[in-house]
Amino acid sequence: MREPLPKLLIVDDDRQTCALVKQYFERHDYQVATAQDGGEMAAQMARQKFDLVILDVMLPGKNGFELCRDIRGRSDVPVIMLTAVNDLTDRVVGLEIGADDYVPKPFEPRELLARVRAVIRRKMGGGTAENAELPQGYGFEGFTLDLATRKLTADGGVVVSLTAAEFDLLAAFARNPRRSLTRDQLLELTTGRAVNAFDRSIDILVSRLRKKLERNAGPEELIKTMRGTGYFFTPSVRKL
Repeated sequence: MREPLPKLLIVDDDRQTCALVKQYFERHDYQVATAQDGGEMAAQMARQKFDLVILDVMLPGKNGFELCRDIRGRSDVPVIMLTAVNDLTDRVVGLEIGADDYVPKPFEPRELLARVRAVIRRKMGGGTAENAELPQGYGFEGFTLDLATRKLTADGGVVVSLTAAEFDLLAAFARNPRRSLTRDQLLELTTGRAVNAFDRSIDILVSRLRKKLERNAGPEELIKTMRGTGYFFTPSVRKL
């Protein structure tokens, strides 16, 4: 039986952009719904479950940042933000509030397709031969990181809510404990793309991840900053 087609929701007030992106993704075997504002987005998400949301920053009424916060308040569905091409602030804010990736506008449809595929693949756990050889998960400092279900559980069975990007970063740390990793290495391990001079996405994800880990593990610093180098995951990690 054929696998169901992935479902995308495109939220952009430019109807022409929505139509062109919808047509392009449908040619590549995606189901696509569109919305022009937050109200239409909420209605679409109430009717069906999506595998990923493509969310423009500049929208009438609630902007993309506010809508991303709304989504994160009730769902872990991956979100890719469409940002202004030269606006680093948009990218930083989007990642801080829980977006999984960003694509600057104007964009090449092929680049957006590649980003969508990468984020969905990470969310679903990959499915490559390399992933098949990985352990079922990792344990450290009272946490259990389950690679199959993509869940992080703290002591007492409390599930720690992580975005797809946060989960991938933590998995990269768990696979490389007590080892200094540069930002370039972490970006390559989590997204497969190279870092550029103005890319702060790893720093933002580390900050978000630290807060969630410390909230459940206490004051011990699990991710240390190595000045001038990158980051160091301090716990002893066991494979499950």
